[in-house]
Amino acid sequence: MMLSSLKRYAVLSITVVAASCGNNQPTAPQGPPPPTWVKVDTVKTTDASYYEEYPATLTALNQTELRAQVTGYVTGVYFQDGQKVSKGQKLYSIDAQVYDANYQQALANQQLQETNLMKAQKDADRYHELDKHDAIAKQQVDYADAALEAAKKQVQASKAVVNSVRANVNFATIYAPFSGTIGISNVKAGTAVVAGQTVLNTVSTDNPIAVDFAVDQKEIYRFIQLQQAGTKANDSTFTLAFGTDVYKGNGSINLIDRAVDPQTGSIKTRLQFNNDKGMLKPGMNTTVRVLNNSAKAVVIPYKAVSEQLGEYFVYVVGDSSKVSQKKVLLGKALGPNILVKSGLVGGESIVVEGMQKLREGAVITTAPPKAPEAAKK
Repeated sequence: MMLSSLKRYAVLSITVVAASCGNNQPTAPQGPPPPTWVKVDTVKTTDASYYEEYPATLTALNQTELRAQVTGYVTGVYFQDGQKVSKGQKLYSIDAQVYDANYQQALANQQLQETNLMKAQKDADRYHELDKHDAIAKQQVDYADAALEAAKKQVQASKAVVNSVRANVNFATIYAPFSGTIGISNVKAGTAVVAGQTVLNTVSTDNPIAVDFAVDQKEIYRFIQLQQAGTKANDSTFTLAFGTDVYKGNGSINLIDRAVDPQTGSIKTRLQFNNDKGMLKPGMNTTVRVLNNSAKAVVIPYKAVSEQLGEYFVYVVGDSSKVSQKKVLLGKALGPNILVKSGLVGGESIVVEGMQKLREGAVITTAPPKAPEAAKK
């Protein structure tokens, strides 16, 4: 019985080995993948005059909050909300009765200390005269000199107190720090205010008015050139747009910030615009339009661009019909096309259709694919 099982096992093993040997046929080598069909186009350069646009915010060239510097009750408001005010104009008054009383008390104390100083000076002079004739103990002279010095210090201290209290009296009246427009008052007559905490109002200049926007660090050189060139009458290099409406006024560069923001790679640039009619208000959002009279601009179809993590790329056709990805910096859209600020030059071939099937180094063909029926024949 055992011998029969062994024979059966041996026959089965030989059969399995034979089957394995029979299936061990050499596989045919696989060739490279066929070229990917795409459409290509040539990068063109053209004479272009266009506006580059940047999001921006209007801000006052000079603006300050008016805060109460003393604690008390508002006793007077001397302006109309939103009106123009002049530098030094009286705006608010705060109850100063306590501060006036403290001031009078400080003055009286100063006068008392000055009287004590006069007495100490006379005593010292008298003792020194007696000392010349050895008619007084030296110790008495020393005491008189010490009393004189103490009296001088007391006068200085009393003057400091007077100045401090007088400042509080002055702070009880708030004046316009510069000429501009005052906002809507946060307090009315009778409102209790706290020194250093209560914001009474805000004053800002509005003509000219500033416009702040961010410029990529790659464009700093161009904007510095624009700043150095200055602006002439009716120069339309810088304009403002609010939706489809364009502000009827031209601006100039007021300043370029001292340093680039390392987190954003941009630098703050400030323009200024004339605002005679008061149409521009601080805090408004707008679009800065910067005229670009580039002699030659690179233009490509927008459909050739692909986006990856906020950056833009195109496939450029190289030698042996192989493609490589190239990063580009885009400009303004012009219909179905878009301007390229950097990354491409005129004459290069780029893929405009079929990018989804490509990868770095892929081989392409522009020959149209064969129809299925023709392929079977």
